Amino acid sequence: MKKEQAFWAVVPAAGAGRRMGGDIPKQYLMLCGKSVLDHSLEHFVSNPRIRGVYVPLSPHDAWWSKSRYSDHPGVVRVDGGDERAQSVLNVLRALDKVANPDDWVLVHDAARPCLRQGDLNRLMERLSEHPVGGILGTPLHDTVKRADRSGGVIETLPREEIWRAFTPQMFHLGALRLALESAFEAGVPVTDEAAAMERMGEAPELIEGHADNIKITHPEDLELAAFYLDRQQRPDLPPTQGPTCDGPDGN
Repeated sequence: MKKEQAFWAVVPAAGAGRRMGGDIPKQYLMLCGKSVLDHSLEHFVSNPRIRGVYVPLSPHDAWWSKSRYSDHPGVVRVDGGDERAQSVLNVLRALDKVANPDDWVLVHDAARPCLRQGDLNRLMERLSEHPVGGILGTPLHDTVKRADRSGGVIETLPREEIWRAFTPQMFHLGALRLALESAFEAGVPVTDEAAAMERMGEAPELIEGHADNIKITHPEDLELAAFYLDRQQRPDLPPTQGPTCDGPDGN
């Protein structure tokens, strides 16, 4: 009999979001009546295939208690680290107590509130039999330049080979833990889980998702995210009509 596959979600939320400015970390900013983090968590809490959701947070987090998921039985808080990779590794070590090394772990940015359920399900379906795993992304259609430190163009890169990397990024628990631990031991910084796996000689698969799975980094991204969320919920709206949630704060 085929072993049932288990899927676990990790949503790192220990960052301070300094590029946003202000006193509140960007994952706790309000967006259409909910925090950005609550939007991101909802995608996994509401998905019946996700067995549990782990959220690494700063030990000094003062906002988590106000989240609608702070007391949810399917959501587990874990102390995060100074870097994303350390936060993810902390969760993987905690998961060792309840999960198997072959279980799938999906790591998703806390600041990506516009993930579509269809993309999430397609990622799990397409990669469930993959030997390595992979990530959501989208091919880049713009012309891409490589520049020197002064801003001068060095070369034009072949855009047919370039993708924008999104999340979730989905890998086996044991393999991802080994990859992250190896990177730490070697002192090699990794900006996402796929980079850690690539360093181990693996080739994660790219699964095309929707371009509206944006990461909130700058203040203007909140308004764009509000627009995308509204479009996802009401695809019948004419293109010229703005979001009905009346902006990021929902007021």
